[in-house]
Amino acid sequence: MRGKTCVITGATSGIGLETAKRLAALGARLVLVGRNRDKGNAAVAWLRAEVPSVAVEMHYADLSSTDEVRRLAVAILDATPRIDVLVNNAGALFAKRNTTPDGLELTFALNHMGYFRITALLLDRLIASSPARVVNVASEAHRGSHLDFEDLQCLRRYSGWRAYRRSKLANILFTRELAQRLKGTGVTANCLHPGFVASGFGNNNRGFWRLGIGIGKLISAIAVQRGAETPVFLASSPELVATSGKYFIECRERQPDAAAEDDRTAARLWNESERLIDL
Repeated sequence: MRGKTCVITGATSGIGLETAKRLAALGARLVLVGRNRDKGNAAVAWLRAEVPSVAVEMHYADLSSTDEVRRLAVAILDATPRIDVLVNNAGALFAKRNTTPDGLELTFALNHMGYFRITALLLDRLIASSPARVVNVASEAHRGSHLDFEDLQCLRRYSGWRAYRRSKLANILFTRELAQRLKGTGVTANCLHPGFVASGFGNNNRGFWRLGIGIGKLISAIAVQRGAETPVFLASSPELVATSGKYFIECRERQPDAAAEDDRTAARLWNESERLIDL
C-alpha cells in the first residue's frame, strides 16, 4: 500500500479506525472522514502513536447531508491528487424515524445515500488513479429484506431494524450496479459483512434499544481487530485485483441473499438515488 491514498469514512472509532491503522501500517496515506472534531483529534493522535510514520489528514462532514457531502468532496479533491481506495464505512441504526434537511429518512440518507453521494463525487478521481478500489461495508442484516420503492423513506410503519436491514441490502445492490458501471475503468467495487463488532454501533440510541444492543455485544460481539480484517483485505489484497461486484465475509467471497443479486432492482435503486440527489 506504499504510495497509495485511502479515503475512509466513519473513521474516528470502531472498524473504521482499526482499518485506518492497519492500512497505515502497510504504508498507505490516510484521508479520514468523521463527524465529531474531538473524536477526530483523538483518532489522529492514536494513529500517530500506533503508527508513527502515518501520513493522515482528517475531514469532517455529516454524510446524511447532500450539502455537506458536496463540501467534503471538494475539500478531499483539492487536497488529494489521487485516490486509490475509498472505504465507505460510516453508518448507524436509528430506533426512531428522523429526516434530514433534504427530506430523506435518516437511515436511508446516511447508510445508503452517504455511500452513493461520496462515491459519485470522487469517482472521476478514482478512475484517474486506477487501478483503484471501492469497499462498501454492508451487513448480513440484509438477509430477508427487500426494497419498497413506493416507500423508500419508511413513512409507513417505521421500524429502526427494518430500515437498517433495507439500507444494508441497498449497500450490496449499489456495489453490484457500481461494479457493472465501472467495467473497463480499472476500478473495482466489493462489499462485506464485518461481523457483529464490539464498537460504538447503536450507542446513539436510548432505552431498550441501547440496552439490547449492549447486551448483544457482551454476549456475541467480536473485537474490532477481527471486524477490520475483511475491509483491509478488500482494500489491499493483490488477490482481488480483478474481483468486482462481490460480497465477502471473513475474507472469503460469499453468496448474499437472492434479493441482493437482482440486477433490475440494483439498476432501479441507482436511478432513484441519482434522482434524489439530482446528479
